[in-house]
Amino acid sequence: MNRIAESELIINERGAVYHLNCRPEEIATNIITVGDPERVKEVSKYFDSIEFKNSHREFVTHTGYIGKKRITCVSTGIGPDNIDIVLNELDALVNIDFETRTIREKLTTLNIIRLGTSGSLQKNIPVDSVVASTHGLGLDNLMNFYRIKNNEEEIQILQAFNTHTQLSTGNIAPYIHMASVHLLKHFTNNYHQGITVTCPGFYGPQGRVLRLGLAQPQLINNLTSFNFGNYSITNFEMETSAIYGLGYLLGHHCVSLSAIVANRISQEFSKDGNLAVENMIRQSLEIIATQID
Repeated sequence: MNRIAESELIINERGAVYHLNCRPEEIATNIITVGDPERVKEVSKYFDSIEFKNSHREFVTHTGYIGKKRITCVSTGIGPDNIDIVLNELDALVNIDFETRTIREKLTTLNIIRLGTSGSLQKNIPVDSVVASTHGLGLDNLMNFYRIKNNEEEIQILQAFNTHTQLSTGNIAPYIHMASVHLLKHFTNNYHQGITVTCPGFYGPQGRVLRLGLAQPQLINNLTSFNFGNYSITNFEMETSAIYGLGYLLGHHCVSLSAIVANRISQEFSKDGNLAVENMIRQSLEIIATQID
């Protein structure tokens, strides 16, 4: 096995991976990711016990138990660039030997569940509901820095999307990856399902106009009107496609759950977004603690 250089994998003085500031024994194989560092404690308050609390920059990590199920909640901050850091470092914690700096012979598979917020792109998906993403369709370009592998359905969806939106004829190179069926099957009752588009920003990349004009003024209409078989684009946000792409390539099970706090078609915003997130956390934690292996 080739040794991974110090410049490529940074390990701090206490033997923790640099950005997350976690040691291998400090994370579970069941991982919940949240964007907001303040949301970590809103998840871990439901743990029966907490073993570890770590933080560095926007990355806050709590590991503990619900019953006999060991769970880690980690904040990612906003955006696919942060997901690149978090997913690679989580994988390093379980699949790289920090002493020898070599990849372990026996690899560990993580369950990674994102609990985030999002904007609906369909009128019939109201604020305060929850979407479980069947696919993450990225407009952010992150996965184009890796060797992408797609199945035939993903290739067909992407081809149809590019034909419909014409985004690939400009400066955007969309990519797509699907959720882990191993996890997605648990999030059906009281969850909408569909394709989630991941954007590299909150304003122009999501079709918002403040003082700047848009290069893609028809973006929302093009996303809302896209269909492929039984699939439509349900929502957009800023992390899902990166989680799905990196998770798949690294061999982990991933699913993204999004509380809908805005409906961009009806132009509504949740009257109590915090309550919507709280309800999603409680409902999803029960499933994670009792149903996921």
